[in-house]
Amino acid sequence: MSSSRLSPRSKLATATGDQPSSAETRPDAPGLLSIAAVERDTGLLKDTLRVWEKRYGFPQPLRDANGERIYPREQVERLRQIRRLMDQGHRPGKLFAASPTDFAALLVQRDAPAALPAEVQRMLGLLQASAADTLRSALQERLQALGLEDFVLHFATPLSIAIGAAWARGELEVAHEHLYTEQMQNLLRAALTALPIRTGSPRVLLTTFPNELHSLGLLFAQALLASHGAACTSLGAQTPLEDIRKTAQNGGFDVILLSFSGAFPARAAFSGLRTLAADLAPGTQIWAGGRHLADKPAAIDGVRYLAGMADTLLALHDWHATSPS
Repeated sequence: MSSSRLSPRSKLATATGDQPSSAETRPDAPGLLSIAAVERDTGLLKDTLRVWEKRYGFPQPLRDANGERIYPREQVERLRQIRRLMDQGHRPGKLFAASPTDFAALLVQRDAPAALPAEVQRMLGLLQASAADTLRSALQERLQALGLEDFVLHFATPLSIAIGAAWARGELEVAHEHLYTEQMQNLLRAALTALPIRTGSPRVLLTTFPNELHSLGLLFAQALLASHGAACTSLGAQTPLEDIRKTAQNGGFDVILLSFSGAFPARAAFSGLRTLAADLAPGTQIWAGGRHLADKPAAIDGVRYLAGMADTLLALHDWHATSPS
């Protein structure tokens, strides 16, 4: 049978070298990860892992002595790869339906070698060495040299992409990613605190939907907007839709900016955006950041999709051009 006719379950099993065995029980589980550990490692929610298991036949967890799901490391590595391809805009259904050859080709395209700037290479080395103090100082130096806007657009964003790619290749551990995120968040929050308090327009409310755990992109967007005079209020991550609506209405916000990582299901994002947009006061805009949403956007009145950080400033420019002073 040709690979193009394999079921998604068979294709993923072939690609990983596994055989479907989700009912198998292992009383001892050396080297196997719990579902909570897989969620932390890959950034994929537990509910997503369970849905994929049922819908696509992958991952194929074993069971420990208590009947709980445990995952072989090779499956976790494949989930890492899927997550990173999703971050680039690929949809999970197509990834699971791809033949092993096609999937490998996507990985080759993703991991095509690129010459990294010397400063980015230096940051990766500091992360690999877990040199937190030196990393913090180096990031601070780049921020002071470039200014907030250029730091976010031309250094922090490419650095984050490079770190994600290194993590997907197994060159960085989850702890390294967490170290980087913590240092970058602390740096940008301090920079935002140092800016003058803005009371003008637009008034922008920033947050993520429930189950969206990734908020660094949200902070990047806030830094860009605040550096251009927007009055920004961040609720952090995972705000219920009704709370977003009430806060936007009661606070008189002009824009709600939402950040979506590639791991957040597009269907759920579009559904939530429709619900939120339908309940907002006329004139309130929603800016939805996420390349996988912008690549195949759902037409929703009042929603603008941002494919990248630079689009945030374009949206701000257009808001000033079309809104009353």
